[in-house]
Amino acid sequence: MKILVVGGAGYIGSHMIKRFQNTDHQIDVLDNLSTGFKENSQNYKLHICDLSNKEQVHKILKENKYEMVMHFASSINVGESYDHPMKYYENNVINTLNLLECMIDLKILNFIFSSTAAVYGEPESIPIKEAQNLSPINPYGKTKSVVENILSDYDKSYGLKYISLRYFNACGAHIDGTIGERHNPETHLIPLILQTASGRRNNFKIYGDDYKTKDGTCVRDYIHVMDIAEAHLLSLEKLIQTQSSDIYNIGNEQGYSVREIIDMVEEITQTKIPYKISEKRKGDPAVLIADNSKITEKLNWRAKYSDLNTIINTAWEWEKKLSNF
Repeated sequence: MKILVVGGAGYIGSHMIKRFQNTDHQIDVLDNLSTGFKENSQNYKLHICDLSNKEQVHKILKENKYEMVMHFASSINVGESYDHPMKYYENNVINTLNLLECMIDLKILNFIFSSTAAVYGEPESIPIKEAQNLSPINPYGKTKSVVENILSDYDKSYGLKYISLRYFNACGAHIDGTIGERHNPETHLIPLILQTASGRRNNFKIYGDDYKTKDGTCVRDYIHVMDIAEAHLLSLEKLIQTQSSDIYNIGNEQGYSVREIIDMVEEITQTKIPYKISEKRKGDPAVLIADNSKITEKLNWRAKYSDLNTIINTAWEWEKKLSNF
């Protein structure tokens, strides 16, 4: 298929297009490079474009005759979404609507969407199944939930077929060390701890140590970025084959606390991590762990790289490269 990867110069998008190497799919990238990096687009054709420019988006889609769109471009910082909810609704909802409107007008009716475990809010039960009611507690999660509802309506009314993938905690770097996680500012837990290990950061902040968990710190389900990319490839194939919309969790079914991640980083880097306890952040549930039985049964997906040792080792190799450690 001829596929447009929107946000392909970002963290997960760049690992997705690297996974497309040695497949028969023809791939182009669209990115505004606000948080992505030009070199992340590798050797693929790159359209530098913002989804707010509906006219340009329409032109790119029309001229290149894509058969499917994969959408990775969104604002993802939970804390920032409280401070600037307008930015999140504009980028994550309105800009996605622009993209979908252009697709439907041009009869491009296959769509893979990056969603998030944040749509669940405080989980009703652990591990979390896809059928759980959605009750997001932060603006970021709300924007993704809104888009999922839009996709369901657009399927019924316009025949847009989609798969929505609810990521748990994406992490790690490519096994070959050529690409990895790079945000500015960085907000994700593992790279922040590793930046402390490499000396790029003086200390690490633990946001709250009195949660109802085994050691008082938040517990999360960490999933390697290349396992996420594999889930997208399988989803794409399933969508082509069945033309049936669906939603899947991408998680590891295992939770680690912040302190456990610190312990593993210290073991791998042979470096003591200085940390400070700070106040809890708004919108942080105590525990988020996926039930991934649906994606394993329906798509035959298996996590290959999501043991904690591989996650942190690959991320550490990438951090050493970034920091000249």
